[in-house]
Amino acid sequence: MTDTSSDISQMLPNRVPACPNRRILLFAMRRMAAGGLNDAHATHALLSIFGMRFRRPLLLLRALMAEMSRVAGHKVTVAPCCCPRMTGAEAALLDAVAVSIADPHGAHDALATVLGVRHCLGALSSAQALHQAFADLGRPLE
Repeated sequence: MTDTSSDISQMLPNRVPACPNRRILLFAMRRMAAGGLNDAHATHALLSIFGMRFRRPLLLLRALMAEMSRVAGHKVTVAPCCCPRMTGAEAALLDAVAVSIADPHGAHDALATVLGVRHCLGALSSAQALHQAFADLGRPLE
């Protein structure tokens, strides 16, 4: 008999973030990863928290997801939207976006590790712009 709880904890080692802004970002990332860049649920989630100012973070999240898809050296695993835990890659992505302005070198290293590449300055720039958009609109990723 196998221990399924240890299997799950290996696949999904992190809890979803306590910060509601990070949870919304995680939800939108998961939706775009599953449904594409034009996923209506991701758009609605950002519309719900930002109101009519949702376009900037939506566009920047799309840019980040497209850039990550373009440069990734391997698949990046994401959990289903309803899952109360995160993959290691999801946790690293959220942390990279959150520290992208304060620690760009650390954020670049985290993104490069998740994407399996040596350089990903486009993804870092997108992460920084996304971080700034959330902060400017009163939803900092802290």
